[in-house]
Amino acid sequence: MRVCLASTSPARLMLMRQAGIEPLLRAPDVDEEAVIDEVQEREARILPPDEHVLLLARRKAADVAVSLVRDLPDFDGVVVGGDSMFEIDGQVLGKPLRPEVAVARWEQMRGKTGVLHSGHSVIRVRPGQPAREEHAVAAAAVTFVSDISDAEIAAYVATGEPLQVAGAFTVDSLGGPFIERVDGDPSTVVGMSLSTVRRLCNALGIAWTDLWRSAPSRSGSAPDDGASS
Repeated sequence: MRVCLASTSPARLMLMRQAGIEPLLRAPDVDEEAVIDEVQEREARILPPDEHVLLLARRKAADVAVSLVRDLPDFDGVVVGGDSMFEIDGQVLGKPLRPEVAVARWEQMRGKTGVLHSGHSVIRVRPGQPAREEHAVAAAAVTFVSDISDAEIAAYVATGEPLQVAGAFTVDSLGGPFIERVDGDPSTVVGMSLSTVRRLCNALGIAWTDLWRSAPSRSGSAPDDGASS
């Protein structure tokens, strides 16, 4: 049983490896802004975070599943797609990209609780059979320490770590000591909820333990550019 991660996110790859899985990596060819704009225009509404992340997770997984059927017709396994957004004070916060934005985010988040929404799609792909999919959204509440100083914020932002991650924080690296509590599956905050992915695999008739070290070869994988997809 093979696993293909429809992402080039280092955090998601790390989670899978820590859970005993060595996935094939493929970057989805999905224009995220265009997908969201098209759906919101058609439905004449703004998608809430849970629908937003689920839509993108499903599109990413579906795109990679199609490419696998085309390029690796003997692929027998699952494709896992994900997407995440952080919400606090009624605002959805993406990657800050610039230091001044990251500093402002941390000043806003200090002592508060936000919610990390994570969409998941797992597609069962096997030769000669139609693909089957299960999907779900997981959420985890993140509470930030109230006593982080301006100097600590400046030093953390200066490392560059928070610039390329949704919400401007990590829970598993330098940002961890500034997070007081996580309510929910902690892996949700890192990149994807492993317990949710396991549940989706079970719904497809796949035992999680059958995925351990399932695809040692990374041939055909996309280069890891450090950007979350």
